Amino acid sequence: MVKMKDLKRLVRTAQGLEPAELVLKNAEVFHAFTGEFIKCDVAIVDGYIAGLGSYKGREEIDLTGHYITAGFIDGHVHIESSMMSPREFSRAVIPTGTTTVVADPHEIANVAGTAGIQYMLDATENLPLNVYMMLPSCVPATPLEDSGASLSAEDLAPFLHHPRVLGLAEMMNAPGVLNGDDTVYDKLKLAEGACVDGHAPGLTGKPLMAYAAAGIHTDHECATKEQAMERLRAGMYVLIREGTAVKNLKALLPAVNADTSSFFCFVADDKIPAELLTEGYINEMVRVAIKEGIPVATAIQMATINTARCFGIPDVGAVAPHYRADILVFDDLDSWKPSMVFKDGQLAAERGVMLLDPPEITAEKIENTMHLAPLSLEQLRMPLEGDEANVIGLIPYQILTKKFKLQVKKVRGEVVSDPENQLLKLAVFERHHATGRVGLGLVKGFGLQRGALASTVAHDSHNLIVIGASDGDMLVAAQELERIGGGIAIAVDGQVTGSLALPIAGLMSKEGAEVVSQEVAELIAKAHALGVYEYYAPFLTLAFLSLPVIPELKLTDRGLVDVNAFNFMPLAAK
Repeated sequence: MVKMKDLKRLVRTAQGLEPAELVLKNAEVFHAFTGEFIKCDVAIVDGYIAGLGSYKGREEIDLTGHYITAGFIDGHVHIESSMMSPREFSRAVIPTGTTTVVADPHEIANVAGTAGIQYMLDATENLPLNVYMMLPSCVPATPLEDSGASLSAEDLAPFLHHPRVLGLAEMMNAPGVLNGDDTVYDKLKLAEGACVDGHAPGLTGKPLMAYAAAGIHTDHECATKEQAMERLRAGMYVLIREGTAVKNLKALLPAVNADTSSFFCFVADDKIPAELLTEGYINEMVRVAIKEGIPVATAIQMATINTARCFGIPDVGAVAPHYRADILVFDDLDSWKPSMVFKDGQLAAERGVMLLDPPEITAEKIENTMHLAPLSLEQLRMPLEGDEANVIGLIPYQILTKKFKLQVKKVRGEVVSDPENQLLKLAVFERHHATGRVGLGLVKGFGLQRGALASTVAHDSHNLIVIGASDGDMLVAAQELERIGGGIAIAVDGQVTGSLALPIAGLMSKEGAEVVSQEVAELIAKAHALGVYEYYAPFLTLAFLSLPVIPELKLTDRGLVDVNAFNFMPLAAK
């Protein structure tokens, strides 16, 4: 980690009165405030940049013919969704060139409350990755589900004094904002003067203006150019999301121009380990943006200084004096895979290989979080009057769903999965307090033909969610997750065919990034082999089917939720 700044030493070095600790010489250096590449040296002292120009150092690295930028920044990510511990997450992302993230720990907070937030702060304290936090605004996300904790403004207040806490995370309770909910406004007032992230899918017109009037600063839920422009007009930053489950990059890039680009940033939101290790991270967004016609300088600014300014982080996002020496070296401006990554002036990764060994901390206080009532086939019975049901309709590459009214298959008066017609049973078991609550629904368009998939990564309350072509396999997959203390699992023909234990709050593994990546990739391949469509990340898509703040229809442990009406609806269609 970076040392305490010695301002006098920085100033002396900047003047050339004493040698720098390290000088990166003769590279084409990107100047974030002017958009230029200029050939010069970068002088580094105590993990900070002293100056740009011509310098001598105790150590010098000649980078003639190479390019330098500041380390990339992700403006909104849930580390827990990588299924890796913070340590392993850092090991996966640093070689890609992302040196700073703004994390929202609301996944673990929904399971473990303030203990989960404290774990994330502790576990990110000494990593070779700048991890800033936004405090979870909606735990639980809605009153339409049961989570492991409920956090008030009073619960969050002590964390605001932490130096790495920047503000309030995505305000998903848009109805609460618009309707003047006191608990929502207690949190908004708590964060007044700090950054407040938004989460406003589909919000438009005066409701969007009202949402922005509450002091909400960003939104990462834009899916079209028109939505992005409307948010810009409301004074909000647009966080362009390109994650595993949701990909909005190409759809939003047409809104980026010389007048608007300063107010766009890149975010992943959720990213599985296999993609991080093989495809890249924010660097891949930069590559695609440039390929789609965005100027190189603009794409770099969106990945660096724009995000730093958006969140008020003063010393990252630029290669300039007094900034942290978080520096990327590229052989060219085509692949966007850094050949060297410097973190606080120390070589942290080279040619995609992590060179540092970050510390790991114990997670004992947030393990053993599976508290299920006894599981049985009886809980999966779905009696239905009539032949039509309200069905969750999937949309490729989106976490938005459609509300369908469809004819269903019944046996002895009860609904059964009908994979031939793309109708599958979905169940959400409450797993925090052993209440025995089970929500039941149907999903159209997942593709699964045999077996069942189950997960305790189920946004945002992270109950146990399972989808399947047969009740028997659904039960076996759910029982496997109870056995391993949470995770993801697949069952076929009454047998478990694969599982990954996620003992840290039922969300994260204790294994290394490479192991988690391989095991998740194998489970995804098995799911696709069972029929799940290739354009779905099976377990992430499953995880979002229980998120009752994303339209139109979702399922929680309390039942089927009409998100637009913000209320429950019956399974039987009228």
